[in-house]
Amino acid sequence: MSAVDPSSAPRGADNPAGRPADPRDPAPAPRVLGVPEMGLVVLIGVSGSGKSTFAARHFRPTQVVSSDHCRGMVSDDPNDQSASADAFALLHHIVATRLRRGLLTVVDATNVQQAARAELVRIAKDHDVLATAIVLDIPERLAHDRNAARPDRDFGPHVVARQRRELRRGLKRLDKEGFRRVHVLRGSAEIDSATVELEPGWTDKRHLTGPFDIVGDVHGCRAELEELLDRLGYVLDRDPEGRAVGARHPEGRTAVFVGDLVDRGPDTPGVLRLVMGMVAAGDALCVSGNHENKLVRALKGRKVQVTHGLEESLAQLGAAPDDFRARVLEFCDGLLSHYVLDSGRLVVAHAGLKEEYHGRASGRVRSFALYGETTGETDEFGLPVRHPWAHEYRGAATVVYGHVPTPRPEWVNNTICLDTGCVFGGRLTALRYPERELVAVDAHRVWYEPARPFPAAEGAAAHGTGGTAGTAAPAGVVALGDVLSDEPVTRIATRYGTVGVPRDNALAALEAMSRHAVDPRWLLYLPPTMAPAPTSADPGLLEHPDEAFGAFLDQGVARVICQEKHMGSRAVAVVCRDPDAAARRFVPGALGAVFTRTGRPFFTDPRVESAVLAELRAGITAAGLWERLDTDWVAFDGELLPWSAKAEGLIRDQYAAVGAAARAALPAAEGVLAAAAARGLDVADLTERTVLRAREIEAFSTVYRGYTWPTDGAAGLRFAPFAVLAAEGAHFADRDHLWHMGVAEKLADHCAMVRTTRYRVVDTTDPQATAAAVGWWRELVGAGGEGMVVKPLDGALAAGTRGLAQPGLKVRGPEYLRIIYGPDYLRPERMAVLRERRLGRKSRMALNEHRLGVEALARHAAGEPLWRVHQPVFGVLALESEPVDPRL
Repeated sequence: MSAVDPSSAPRGADNPAGRPADPRDPAPAPRVLGVPEMGLVVLIGVSGSGKSTFAARHFRPTQVVSSDHCRGMVSDDPNDQSASADAFALLHHIVATRLRRGLLTVVDATNVQQAARAELVRIAKDHDVLATAIVLDIPERLAHDRNAARPDRDFGPHVVARQRRELRRGLKRLDKEGFRRVHVLRGSAEIDSATVELEPGWTDKRHLTGPFDIVGDVHGCRAELEELLDRLGYVLDRDPEGRAVGARHPEGRTAVFVGDLVDRGPDTPGVLRLVMGMVAAGDALCVSGNHENKLVRALKGRKVQVTHGLEESLAQLGAAPDDFRARVLEFCDGLLSHYVLDSGRLVVAHAGLKEEYHGRASGRVRSFALYGETTGETDEFGLPVRHPWAHEYRGAATVVYGHVPTPRPEWVNNTICLDTGCVFGGRLTALRYPERELVAVDAHRVWYEPARPFPAAEGAAAHGTGGTAGTAAPAGVVALGDVLSDEPVTRIATRYGTVGVPRDNALAALEAMSRHAVDPRWLLYLPPTMAPAPTSADPGLLEHPDEAFGAFLDQGVARVICQEKHMGSRAVAVVCRDPDAAARRFVPGALGAVFTRTGRPFFTDPRVESAVLAELRAGITAAGLWERLDTDWVAFDGELLPWSAKAEGLIRDQYAAVGAAARAALPAAEGVLAAAAARGLDVADLTERTVLRAREIEAFSTVYRGYTWPTDGAAGLRFAPFAVLAAEGAHFADRDHLWHMGVAEKLADHCAMVRTTRYRVVDTTDPQATAAAVGWWRELVGAGGEGMVVKPLDGALAAGTRGLAQPGLKVRGPEYLRIIYGPDYLRPERMAVLRERRLGRKSRMALNEHRLGVEALARHAAGEPLWRVHQPVFGVLALESEPVDPRL
């Protein structure tokens, strides 16, 4: 890429030839100005040169940042020169913001002063994008005439003359100011005929969608590379001497090499010959590694330290023909820092790449891509300590890299290192993308002794001369910025819509989770709240099934399932088949977890949790669910009974205390009233209200007593699962509720702890079916049951008219609601108030929490890092949390 267009050198005051224009001269060929799709364009020209007209003709209005517009924004007058300082502060802020977001930005200002251009170039460099200068050079007289025709341009000719002098002084130095390209257009004819062509960056290969086979550091191991390509299905092409000079996949797959093809190994020329042939034929891509970068400098005769295997490459290439060495130099010198592939979903760079550098171009980006980032320290082997950037990576693109040898590749926050130390006696590894399958071949021998022993102990990172990883939190651990932004509302994008989490709620949730939550690695899901059915049309009831059926029918959901509502405590149970499953997917040294809908341990005594998990594990094994679900762990959502198992303190202190106080006070009150009546006082109304209150208290006590029974540790506990949440590599939100009920019933057949859930399927368009369901509900609540939950039969992903339908609507019986609204809530005056309760907020919260919950399951099933899973899980807890007063 030429830094300056050949025609850009000034040769005269008004035209390239330095002479007056001759009308007999042929019209100049239209100029095509190449401009990067992502970068900064600086228009340069005197007032009246037509910069705004040029910008409007060639760029979208949103891409142009005008100094006049900014001046008007801060002063209401685009010509108020006293506002220029504030206007350019605003202009620079807008430019920086757009470049940070990767948007093409065009600056429409005179920009004839070097200091003004320098600030814009600095902003471009700060955001790792290229700056392009477009100079509009017109005759001074033409600029005077244009300005005179505009009433808002009341400055004299001396202003344009001064601007033109500054422009002419700076023209020769523009390429030295940091502009990657300089286009100079002379005269109105050349300006008017020019066209702008947006060019993708050299690293931008988003149009290539693969499939790809990404190969780790080869380091001269030609035989292993040929073996790996063969295993991947490539057909090698050999020259008459039997040397591999190319390879093509019969299914059209493309190989991508992460760099470090050279040095240390036995046959660097053979590796280069093969890879160069594949790249030339369009069968492969290759990015530069730090070893190629050093080899280029050595081949150019630069002074370099001949260490870390470079001596092997130079000796092997020294025995090769001169033309081959020349081709090697041209190939390695032309390698780019990284590639962005598959619509931005895949990034390949030798040492990895932070998200903010993807697709960018600067020395800083290239340095990171080739060498990574170091802390400035060295380890006991004299190797640089590298900053573990992958542990902090939060990008959506998969980043595949090499550089630092490790015994086995591991996914860390959607990144993976493929350097498995082949040259050190390890393996040569490739990643099939998008399949995310690893393919590897063993090294034929140790070709080069590393500075640090390889391989290291199992599970630990091993390092050769690439350096040592620095100390950091375990990969994937949630950071504050993952769940809390500086904005008043943190927006979490899900497959089912964006959910906003108020910052004050999130702060409260952080406090609760940091103090009380289980190990976050268990938290693959938190259940949503359950909204009640709309208020009943029956004036004597708050909730009735007919309103639930009508609500789902209004959403376009015709088939529902009515499930018995157990009076217990919501519990998520994650059960692992063995310690290996727990260590691989969750927490080493454990076999599962049982936690509440707020993420807290369900049991205060770990021995009780272990006993519950053991019973469930035995039942899962006996029921054959490990095999049926093809997994070694499974997570259930359900109710753990009795209610008193979790809420004993609440029952004792809040419910039983009310009953006990009433039973002590009300009989005494009745006795006093009876004595008063005997003396002839009229206390009939008061006596009637006191007797009524006593009956209400007894009804109230009967309700909560029905949900308690004695337990001893795990003995007496019952678990009623109503959803199979997830298993290895899968979640089951897309299964209908009959499937979930079938799994629960199968488990109940083999586990005494598991209680089944009674249910009915109802067609909400059939009056007979809904009437039968209402009768069943009356039976449930008449026998002391809480009521039922009405859910879309099709499951958690059931769609309504506006996306996901409500996960369920609870329809509770009138007696049960006494413990929610008080013993006396059925009195007409109390019912009149309660019937005005606003249910809209509860319904919106239930739906938003449902969106977040199924998103968390989908992310977990896809193997996404913990922070990605925990983000929607945390959102559920935040929506359930009361805001914290910021003054506290």
